[in-house]
Amino acid sequence: MPAYILAWLNIQTKLLCKKHMRKDKKLIFKRVAQVIISSVIAVVIIGLFVFVTQGRDMPVLDTHGTIANQQRDLILLTFGLGLLVVVPVLTMLFVIAWKYRAGNTKATYQPEFDGHLGLEALWWGIPCIIIILLAIITAVSSHALDPFKKLESNVEPVNVQVVAMEWKWLFIYPDKGVATLNHLNIPENTPINLTLTSDSPMNSFWVPALAGQVYTMSGMSTQLHLMADTVGTYNGSSANISGEGFADMGFTVNSMTSADFSQWVIASANSDNLLTNANYTKLAAQSKNDGDKTYMLMNNNLYTDILMKYMSHSAPAAENKTKDDSQTNNGMSGMDM
Repeated sequence: MPAYILAWLNIQTKLLCKKHMRKDKKLIFKRVAQVIISSVIAVVIIGLFVFVTQGRDMPVLDTHGTIANQQRDLILLTFGLGLLVVVPVLTMLFVIAWKYRAGNTKATYQPEFDGHLGLEALWWGIPCIIIILLAIITAVSSHALDPFKKLESNVEPVNVQVVAMEWKWLFIYPDKGVATLNHLNIPENTPINLTLTSDSPMNSFWVPALAGQVYTMSGMSTQLHLMADTVGTYNGSSANISGEGFADMGFTVNSMTSADFSQWVIASANSDNLLTNANYTKLAAQSKNDGDKTYMLMNNNLYTDILMKYMSHSAPAAENKTKDDSQTNNGMSGMDM
């Protein structure tokens, strides 16, 4: 072969090699850039999360009650069990993607590989074990955290009746002769037995730092038990959309010493602000931002009266029958019989 042809082939070979090298460099640069950009985005997201949550009140995790503490531990436990699956899966995703990338010629190519008994037992067995553990935890905690289950304590409990209204909360202390609006005063380390109903559309009572949430419905009475383990003020809210004033339908729970609670009860029981049946009717009307109020309770059966007015069918039935008869007569007046 002539020398000039060999020289030409040599030049073309070098040019081709340089071209492939430039292509490989671009591909490597592109992949490195993708890794860097992905890492930066992940860091930014984590940073934003830390910035948003830093110094913020997170009562679901910053709990101060017997029930809420157990619920917090349950959340952290299930979250940890979930990480046993999520972390290895995400780690393997990036490891496999990096190891078997197109530019890695050292990776073993096994197109006929279709299974491995040990690996399949591993990635099927661990999730199954976690699901079984979660099922056991769910069954045990569902009974342990039953809202109807009374708290065990040597201290005499305080009974409070809760009424959800539009858009405010009424707390009745039938044994103390006191009622409050939009604030609940309780002694620390004392079981609080709540019975709840609604004199308005269905609502939801929730004090995340002390206990879980429970729904309230008119004509029905439910229960919830809680106990604060320290003195403090905790926010409660409506966790169910119930109309125009829902967003401002909050209340506070004030945990205080037993001595302070007793003094508050004595002072409130002699209040000039009386909660009579007539005053309750005015209070039950739709209103927003009513603030905190304290009343002397004049009707110890007020909660029962609120509950029973939705369960007594005699008056509504008679009223509906009158309306039906009137509509029937009006409708028949234009008919030829």
